[in-house]
Amino acid sequence: MRLKGLKPAKMSLTHQFALTGSVIMFMAMMAAGLFTAKIVSKATIENTASATALLLDSILEPLTQDLATERVLPDKLAAELDRMLGADHFRQRFPYLEIWKEGGLVAYSTTPGLVGQVFTPPEGLVRALKGEVAAEYIDLNAREHLMRAIKSKYLEIYVPIREDRSGRVIAVAEIHESPTALEHELWWLRLKSWLAVAGATLLIMVGLFGIVYRGNQLILLQKRQLEARLVEIEEMYRHNRVLMDKAQRASRRVAELTENNLRRIGADLHDGPAQLIGLAVLSVEHIRRAKTPIERERELVAQKAVLSDALRDIRTVSKGLMLPEIETLPLSDIIRRVVFDHERRTGTKVTMHYSMLPNNLTYAIKICAYRFLQEGLNNAFRHAGGNGQIVECEFDQSSLKLSVQDKGGVSTCSATDLKFGLGLIGLRERVESLGGTLCVSQREGGGVRVEMTVAIAEEIQDE
Repeated sequence: MRLKGLKPAKMSLTHQFALTGSVIMFMAMMAAGLFTAKIVSKATIENTASATALLLDSILEPLTQDLATERVLPDKLAAELDRMLGADHFRQRFPYLEIWKEGGLVAYSTTPGLVGQVFTPPEGLVRALKGEVAAEYIDLNAREHLMRAIKSKYLEIYVPIREDRSGRVIAVAEIHESPTALEHELWWLRLKSWLAVAGATLLIMVGLFGIVYRGNQLILLQKRQLEARLVEIEEMYRHNRVLMDKAQRASRRVAELTENNLRRIGADLHDGPAQLIGLAVLSVEHIRRAKTPIERERELVAQKAVLSDALRDIRTVSKGLMLPEIETLPLSDIIRRVVFDHERRTGTKVTMHYSMLPNNLTYAIKICAYRFLQEGLNNAFRHAGGNGQIVECEFDQSSLKLSVQDKGGVSTCSATDLKFGLGLIGLRERVESLGGTLCVSQREGGGVRVEMTVAIAEEIQDE
């Protein structure tokens, strides 16, 4: 296990938030400021237009009722209107005034040359004819303004003039108001709105920065604690790995010692009791208990046959206890040897499947594989009559898998019953002592599969 250190970011979370958040908040502030300034400007212009509309309505309505029937304002009323609008203070604020009728006809103007002429109706005039008070900045390219050579920027306010009796719009008064005072007021209102938006944005940014800063400090603290904990885990892992390696080496040594003991026992049985029984068989010929020579000879022959069978059985057992010299053999040769011996003894057929197998396995693993194949094939012959015996071996660079399976058909023994056999119990202990696992399962369609899996030590793979 290797501890992978947590790579620090080029910028801390706080700095990333400060940079990214500042850009986002600045863009949001600009959008909010522009929107607010536009709303404030529009509201101020509408308020100015409403105030001017009230003023004009009080002045013009009594003098313009004749426009309900007349095409242009009568001269007498026009002269009276000129007198009222001619005051210096009024002229400074409202230098031009026209009264329009539907279709773009100028019914009255402070510029006499425009009276009676027809011009393209401005947009504000169209809205005012519908009963609305409209305000917009002057279009210096309009023909009526070009005729008067107007160069200054004015605010045009369109005020509907209604008939007293019916309330219908009979004309529209257009007055040009000097925007100096309005522009000054708008500048201050925009400045105040921008300051308000900037202050709110700054307050939000400071609050969010504080939250992110506290969160970043907590994350850094937890990161340091996590790194310290990972170091402890790595040390524990290394310690446990050392203990596990020691346990596996001890298990392998135990398995090797056990196998050496089995070999010694087999040799002792073969060379000790077998030889003694052989001598006993020879000495029996000198004992004659029968009454007649024929009867005594017959008894001696029978006893000799029994002792010979016992001798043969003991030798068979001792031979089974001893392993052939497999320490130097590759695993593929071990598999073939076990299969060949089993086929020779039982007269059955075993199918083998294996590919590239390691040759540098430890002696303990080779012994385990040898005993596993012996026990598995014996069980397949005993419980399935050798029907469909298959030996498979796989190696995936980290573990060795060896299995024996059959198709069943003779005994009613199941995988569950087979798990508790003494031979498999001992075999399972042998496999687990090497850090492996033993699995017994029922195959679909009948038969049993016995499989062992043993991890291959890293030093073996590196050789």
